[in-house]
Amino acid sequence: MSLYAIGDLHLSLKVNKPMDVFGPGWADHVRRLEEGFSRLGEDDVTVLCGDTSWGIDFEESLEDFTFIDRLPGRKLVIKGNHDYWWNTAAKMKRFFGENGITTIDILHNNCFFYGDYALCGTRGWFYEEEQSGHNEKVLNREVGRLEASLKAAEGRPILAFLHYPPLYTGYRCPEIIKKLEEYRVERCFYGHLHGPSHKRAVEGTVGSVAYSLVAADYLGFVPKKILD
Repeated sequence: MSLYAIGDLHLSLKVNKPMDVFGPGWADHVRRLEEGFSRLGEDDVTVLCGDTSWGIDFEESLEDFTFIDRLPGRKLVIKGNHDYWWNTAAKMKRFFGENGITTIDILHNNCFFYGDYALCGTRGWFYEEEQSGHNEKVLNREVGRLEASLKAAEGRPILAFLHYPPLYTGYRCPEIIKKLEEYRVERCFYGHLHGPSHKRAVEGTVGSVAYSLVAADYLGFVPKKILD
């Protein structure tokens, strides 16, 4: 049994949202994802770090989640900024159950345990260049959700999973970083950065936390192995 992470699958099996318009690095990415996951076993666990499906509701995202369900192992999903299908945990669990999707769980205001580790996470937040100002309400909500997940660890060593990077070259989100360090998170995995933005990613330890980018195109569409 091993633990993996990958983010930004950007699936659109029912809707017309081809990812290769974003560059040759995304060419044939669904097949490449399938090949990447073929290395995993049924007892492995993968955290999907947001932007999983382009579907705007359950109906549009169903084919994407059916595809994910067929991939080897168990998957834990956190919310990304493009996950418009996202709903309450109860509705998402019912949607999975009604459609025979058995290998996917939601990581949101909670945590899961993997061996001695707690797996915690939320979407996160940071200043986007195209925004005119700081959305304090959303930031505070995300900090609260992160803390709720971290508290659920109950003293276990913590691995954190975010969609938005808490830091990259030229930027830090002090509110998120403060919580990661306060709860002694060992490693933090994040997505969201693509293409030319990869060069701004932080890889390695800053302060007391080790950071890693796990966006699918950065990983070559092969989930990143974290633990055995």
